[in-house]
Amino acid sequence: MKTSLLLHLPALLLLIAQLSVAQTPNFKIQVVDNQINIGYGLAIGDVDGDKRPDILLADQKEFVWYQNPGNKTSPWKKYVMAANLTPQDNVCIAARDLDGDGRVEVAVGAGWNPAETGDSTKSGAVFYLVRPQDPTQRWEAIRLHHEVTTHRMRWAKTGKDNYQLIVVPLHGLGNKNGEGRGVRIWGYEFPKDPRSTWKRQLVDSTMHLTHNFEIWEDGATTGLIVAGKEGGNVFEWKKKKWLPVDDESASNALPLLNKGVEGIGEIRRLNGGSAIATIQPMHGNLLQVESGSYSFKKSTTKGSDKEVDVLTDIFSQGHALACGDFLGVGSDQIVAGWRNPNAAGKVGIRLFKPKDEGNVEGYSLDDSVRMACEDLQTADLDGDGDLDIIASGRATLNVLIYWNQLK
Repeated sequence: MKTSLLLHLPALLLLIAQLSVAQTPNFKIQVVDNQINIGYGLAIGDVDGDKRPDILLADQKEFVWYQNPGNKTSPWKKYVMAANLTPQDNVCIAARDLDGDGRVEVAVGAGWNPAETGDSTKSGAVFYLVRPQDPTQRWEAIRLHHEVTTHRMRWAKTGKDNYQLIVVPLHGLGNKNGEGRGVRIWGYEFPKDPRSTWKRQLVDSTMHLTHNFEIWEDGATTGLIVAGKEGGNVFEWKKKKWLPVDDESASNALPLLNKGVEGIGEIRRLNGGSAIATIQPMHGNLLQVESGSYSFKKSTTKGSDKEVDVLTDIFSQGHALACGDFLGVGSDQIVAGWRNPNAAGKVGIRLFKPKDEGNVEGYSLDDSVRMACEDLQTADLDGDGDLDIIASGRATLNVLIYWNQLK
């Protein structure tokens, strides 16, 4: 038996070494653009139909896309889709292939004026962009209904061939200090003719300070979870309308940890909805993971059985969050970014493992270029089977790709 163990020892040591390498993040930066103005929001999708995912950006006054060159070293050519749609700044962008032609449909949000909650002519704007024959040319902007303080948007599947543009404002009409009427979250039904009237479905009108949200699709079921002052509330598209799911939610952090400021700023599901990751409060310092059933499968976990772990409190203006298996270990990790210098004078992006107790600093990806992270997205940009990270920096005025070196 001892001889057998010795014979297998080299192979065992090699396996341990390989697992150790696989569980250590290894990313390499490519600068896509270092001359943006703010970089409010990102989306990923194939714009030109070449079967490669491109990068779309809501910058201060322009909506642009960067063409995937098909390798990790060539420049990403930039094209302006639309500019100066409102006197105020742009704020968000959503991209998804809705008609199956292999090219994304694009909607955008502008009129960013969070201090103005009483006059919708001075705050908020929603547009659908009609693609030209040549997507490198300017796109036609069709103005849609909007609420004040348009802030985040995503496309959701609501039937076999049906989609809605979900738009989440930051404030309700007439709100002051996050109080007053609830935020009206709308689902805009994508019509066959985008220039025609878009029907709308009210998702919810009870929440406040709704900063971000996530959509998920399990077969024929579509859900969304919205982060706001009240925590994270779940909704389901059912019987042709949006319904609240009252038996599950994401909790606000303890007052001792969030310094008495209630609310969730960023929210993402982990491992198919068995847990939720949040940055708290809005523009906050905490990264929290809470177990639960953030899907529509029956849960065996009772509210009293939930586990809540605070992974770190090092952020200053935490503003970006994503979950995925970046390390190829069969379960999700968390990538989070913040935009203001923290106590150590750092801005950036870090990777966290949900049960990696004590590692409050997280794992750095590549700090060779500063990233004051305003938004981030994840996608397999080079088709090698692992997730890359795309980030936009507010104070650093850049768009970066963190190429995953796993494969």
